[in-house]
Amino acid sequence: MTVMDQAMVGTRTRGGEIALVALFCLLWSSAFAPAKIAIADAPPLFLLWLRFLAAGGLCLAIGWRAGEGRLPRGRDLLAFGLLGLLNNGIYLGLSWSGMATVSSGFAAVLISANPLLTAVAAGPLLGERLGPRKVFGLLLGLAGVAIVLRSRLGGGDLGGGDLGGGMEDPGGTLMVAGGLISLVAGTVLYKRLAPASVGPWTGNGLQALLAGLALLPVSLMIEDMDAVRVTPSLLLALGWMVFGVSIGGYMLWFRILARHSATVASSLHFLMPPLGLGFGWLLAGEAVPALDLLGIVPIALGIALVTRPARR
Repeated sequence: MTVMDQAMVGTRTRGGEIALVALFCLLWSSAFAPAKIAIADAPPLFLLWLRFLAAGGLCLAIGWRAGEGRLPRGRDLLAFGLLGLLNNGIYLGLSWSGMATVSSGFAAVLISANPLLTAVAAGPLLGERLGPRKVFGLLLGLAGVAIVLRSRLGGGDLGGGDLGGGMEDPGGTLMVAGGLISLVAGTVLYKRLAPASVGPWTGNGLQALLAGLALLPVSLMIEDMDAVRVTPSLLLALGWMVFGVSIGGYMLWFRILARHSATVASSLHFLMPPLGLGFGWLLAGEAVPALDLLGIVPIALGIALVTRPARR
């Protein structure tokens, strides 16, 4: 193979990676606004266990048809149970409960702080190295997130007049932050615990199914099932979250996580603020203050620095 042929193959591979990342970011960030719409007609944990059981069953069926083999047992099954709780149950259980009192765009921005926390944890736990460029990129992304947080939690004065946004509920903010911590733990532990011998459909299906089984009794104990209203918007939102996010989005996420370091993969969450704010404005009618848009600039620069491959 000539040098030119190698370059063309590398370009196509890089183009495929960019397309994969772009599709993942669109699917992942699109989950916040439909979730905000859905929890107006049903309790959040009820929606989640229903979503996880449906998505988990479908993924396992696809894995069986694809010939991925038997289900794991023993330690591997326990590992998937823990990962399912962290990456699905606790992360989304807290995030969706928090979105009952905060906007979907704000939740997306807060979750996008995942890369910094993951980078801090991945160093001592996974031995991942951070060069000066990646550190600078992470700090830029965090600065952008901080601008949006200051706008939403501080009333948005910042000497900017009407640039800021409205106040968000502190209790809802803490719940979303708890979901963020769970996602960070799930991201790091996935690199340590996920068995390589288990196929992607089976692994994703087990995590979703076990998370749904864990949330089911909690939902029945603390939530009012009489509050469920079957509406067209609820059915559409739930259908999208099962097929578009739990099956499509999570499959892409675990594929990206398997190919890249935890730090680089989690840095994709810096793209969630602009996309999450956009979906919140488009689908849920949420306002997007100018100060939020200002925070997107360092976020975009940060993601570019963190994910850019090092020169050989």
